[in-house]
Amino acid sequence: MNASERELDYCFADRVPEPGATLPVAPGIAWARMPLPFALDHVNVWLLEDACAGQKRWTLVDCGIDDAATRGHWETLIDQRLDGLPVQRVLCTHSHPDHFGLAHWLCAGGAQARWQARLWMTLGEYATGRLLSSTDAGSGAGGRDAAEHLRRHGFADAVVLDQIAHRKAYYPGLVPQVPTRFRRMLGGDLIDIDGQTWRVIIGYGHSPEHAALHCAALNVLIAGDMVLPRISTNVSVFDVEPEGDPLGGFLDSLDRYEDLPADTLVLPSHGKPFRGLHVRLRQLRAHHAARLDEVRQACAERPRSAADILPIMFRRPLDAHQLTFALGEALAHLHFLWHRGELERVEENDVYRFRPA
Repeated sequence: MNASERELDYCFADRVPEPGATLPVAPGIAWARMPLPFALDHVNVWLLEDACAGQKRWTLVDCGIDDAATRGHWETLIDQRLDGLPVQRVLCTHSHPDHFGLAHWLCAGGAQARWQARLWMTLGEYATGRLLSSTDAGSGAGGRDAAEHLRRHGFADAVVLDQIAHRKAYYPGLVPQVPTRFRRMLGGDLIDIDGQTWRVIIGYGHSPEHAALHCAALNVLIAGDMVLPRISTNVSVFDVEPEGDPLGGFLDSLDRYEDLPADTLVLPSHGKPFRGLHVRLRQLRAHHAARLDEVRQACAERPRSAADILPIMFRRPLDAHQLTFALGEALAHLHFLWHRGELERVEENDVYRFRPA
């Protein structure tokens, strides 16, 4: 446990649900985990007791990727943990594969087609997921445009660039299908789940239109990826929006959680449930402030590309998958200062670099 974590209250200590099992975390809310084949090896999903026309049902929040292991764990949960009751909606916080990949399968009732459930998402997330799932043009994590984006920002390893350029099926491989219909969520929407009101809180920077859910009566925040306890949320500039300012959007979005009670139970998508929301918001702001200071100092020494910033912000080896997100995050910090007039962007030898304005 690092120093920042010691400031948080992990109210379930070291307990985590076993594969195919759940742990209760609040009245009517159960916690399950799905494995991921990445360095970040799990995603949390939430099973909420619900009702429709007086009949008991379930609402599921987030899904995991579409692979055999995740389907198997869900089948176990469906058989052993849902009490034979149907799912009436699958709510996805955002379109990243670990949250959205299996939505089509769960909406269709799993392997046995036990029900037909509606997908609930924001429009920005649904449209992004549907587009990326239906094309082989790649995404921020792979494809020719992603490789060229890295090259334009100073990354010069030809072998890795070729690997990334040919990784065109990254997103469709994890999200092979998307439901053809959905229910749109908007910021401020009030959703009734088993008689409790949940308010939708929209966040930006990590994904196009991320939806978190807060229930005042239960004092619970389903935070998705916007507020994580152990790691900082990835905030990246990708090739599809090459002049974007995602870090500005993310930091502004954190303000939307400040009015929640200090003892809110935070249910994050990665890591363990915790209390200490305001402490964690302060930590996240401090983390990015420190990284921005590093970037300012580096650019004051000489013009820097995003690739130049990588070893300053990330002091560990990175594989090709991690590299795309790490360079995107380095670029997000450069763009934050660029958009606010502290840095200017110049082009030198077909590579973008940043220097004090």
